[in-house]
Amino acid sequence: MIDTGPPIALIAIGLVLWLAVSATIAGISIQTIGIILTIVGVIWLLIELFQYGGRRRRTVVRDEPVVVHERRDVY
Repeated sequence: MIDTGPPIALIAIGLVLWLAVSATIAGISIQTIGIILTIVGVIWLLIELFQYGGRRRRTVVRDEPVVVHERRDVY
């Protein structure tokens, strides 16, 4: 099953830090951290999607006819 929740949350947090926060802590730009988190989230999401697509294509389901044998009692 595909798990896209954490990468989407990381992208959302990164975008909020990048676009809405304009603070600097001890020479570290919060906007730069937001850009990094957004990029990591997008890469993580792409990896999840490619892994799910690969698993889905490899699954083979074969429907074979069911053979039913009747039991006959011979007297």
